[in-house]
Amino acid sequence: MANNEFEQRRQTVASGLAEHKLDGLLVSLGPNLRYLSGFTGSNALLLVTAVRSILFTDPRYTIQAGQESTCQVHVSKGPLVVDMVAAIARLRVRRVGYEPAMMSCDAYQALEAKMPAKSTLVGVKGWIEELRTVKSPDEIARIRRSVATNSQAFEQGVARVKPGMKEQDLAAELEYRMRRLGAEKPSFETIVAGGERSALPHAQPTAARFEKGQLIVVDMGALQEGYCSDMTRMLFLGTPSAKVKRTYKAVLEAQLAGIDAVRAGARAAAVDAAARKVLRGYGLDKAFIHSTGHGLGLEIHEPPRLGKRDKSRLKAGMAITIEPGVYIEGFGGIRIEDTVLVTEKGCEILTPTSKDLRVI
Repeated sequence: MANNEFEQRRQTVASGLAEHKLDGLLVSLGPNLRYLSGFTGSNALLLVTAVRSILFTDPRYTIQAGQESTCQVHVSKGPLVVDMVAAIARLRVRRVGYEPAMMSCDAYQALEAKMPAKSTLVGVKGWIEELRTVKSPDEIARIRRSVATNSQAFEQGVARVKPGMKEQDLAAELEYRMRRLGAEKPSFETIVAGGERSALPHAQPTAARFEKGQLIVVDMGALQEGYCSDMTRMLFLGTPSAKVKRTYKAVLEAQLAGIDAVRAGARAAAVDAAARKVLRGYGLDKAFIHSTGHGLGLEIHEPPRLGKRDKSRLKAGMAITIEPGVYIEGFGGIRIEDTVLVTEKGCEILTPTSKDLRVI
């Protein structure tokens, strides 16, 4: 990513300080730090003021911070907060915004105790996260590559599925394949569950072995060049029953209806409602127990959330998932998920993998 993109983002924040009635913003959440500075290390604070931005980190990251970030870097030999507070005093930053959702009570109290007498901490909720919702062309390109890697890993891994294989082994195979294809790591813990366990939306892979006549849910994502992808596909070992086919048809129709409702300006709740309406027609709406989707980018779960009561409107450039599912105890679960890009008149489905039930 071009360094001037990070500089532009910091300038956007600097220009917005007055609107938020702030003199500076303290950024401590890793993805927000990366978004504004390019720094990918595990220990840092970023102070953004109207006149300058300073990245505080420790000696382990001296070289890395210099390579990754274009803002001023201060390497602290002790706790970062001490040097950061000294900078607040030196620059006479009076109202300092911070990220309350990402700071523990202990950390807040320790910071407050060290603040200069004339400086005040002000909680700022979701400002940077909101900026992150609309992706730049470079971010979209990275998400496309992450999606492509994820789908390639799925095809390679699923080719090895057979009765007797363990859930854990398939999960490991999928993650191995995505790393070989260029991913840094999975964007979340890969979900693989067979049979009745597929009714658990966030099932963890176990040593259970696949058997003939089972549904298998595979929910996986790659983290590549810092950006996430997310996809769910269904497998079936053997010949699917009429109930499996009907349930799969219902979920697929719901997913397509959700995708069809996506466009710039649409309310997130309207996308969710479109998917639920289809499942209601099949008598399966009560078995759909989560939201229809979520944003993704530097994190696997970002705003917007596409749920029943979400009033936010979609914007062109948002990367979101559409993933309705049906979960029936004693039968199993079916979920179909794509990563899509919101456009002015609709959306582009980024996930290239076929949505047909994969019969093995």
